[in-house]
Amino acid sequence: MLSMDGAPTKRKRWIRFILLIIGIPVIAGLLLKTLFFSRATVISPIPDASIPRTTSAPKTFSLFKKQKSADDLTDKINNAVDETWNDYSVVVEDYTSDFALRISEGEIFVAASVNKIPILAALYYYAGKGDIDLDRDITVQAADIQDYGTGSLRYEEPGAVYSIKTLAKLMIKQSDNTATYILANHIIGFDKLKEITAQWGLVQTDMVDNKTSNQDIAKLMRMIYEGKITDAAHTQEMLSFLKDTDHETRLPALLPDGVTVYHKIGTEVGVIHDAGVITDGKHTYYLGIFTNGTAEGEETDKHFADISKIVYDYMK
Repeated sequence: MLSMDGAPTKRKRWIRFILLIIGIPVIAGLLLKTLFFSRATVISPIPDASIPRTTSAPKTFSLFKKQKSADDLTDKINNAVDETWNDYSVVVEDYTSDFALRISEGEIFVAASVNKIPILAALYYYAGKGDIDLDRDITVQAADIQDYGTGSLRYEEPGAVYSIKTLAKLMIKQSDNTATYILANHIIGFDKLKEITAQWGLVQTDMVDNKTSNQDIAKLMRMIYEGKITDAAHTQEMLSFLKDTDHETRLPALLPDGVTVYHKIGTEVGVIHDAGVITDGKHTYYLGIFTNGTAEGEETDKHFADISKIVYDYMK
């Protein structure tokens, strides 16, 4: 005889059996999804070499990368100078970041031949406007010859003929004073030189008294390098004159092969300068070193070269 709850018991068993049959595929599906489809979200401590690294990886290490410090670089420069110079200015400006170092940047120095940079820039500015023809020939007069300092024109007889462009090249590459005199006095004129340097914001530059500051030359060299003085073709011509000059014993002397230095030295009794733009294709920056009360010679040039190498290594 069946018990009173026999029928309900059979029904419960059937219900359990049906639920089990239905539940097995569901559970199996969830397991498969967990094993296969969720695997992509698992973060493995060992990176898969077949998976390209994302750009976020370097950012983790950048937290520990030493940042450039103007104070740190200043200490290195001061240690290199080691009390050899009593009056000097050093300016560094990175063209690819906001990093800058400025030591006595606003001090006004006798410019010496660094004043040839504003003359070159003014010449090419007015040439770009069509006011000056760089291919025009100029006959050197006896009164034009400046019989001092560097350059080859001082040794030639009056009557030699040169294009304005050639005079500009001699002014920069040889630091020729006769070429400079002709360009500043006869081709541009000091009124225009004064006007354009003021327009460029060179507030501490006096072309008549031959005075300037490191920050003024830094500003002008950046304008030249970035093509803000004249068109691209004339900009490249100016830079070609500032590269590989006859005076490479200071800023460029200890830099590696492949580094380009667009620069101009300045040398007078007790005044030694060098300023320009340095680039290796990856890093580009201005470096200007101005000194007062410094003796000319190999030892001073070596100090310039040492500081330039320190800055180059630091900027990398």
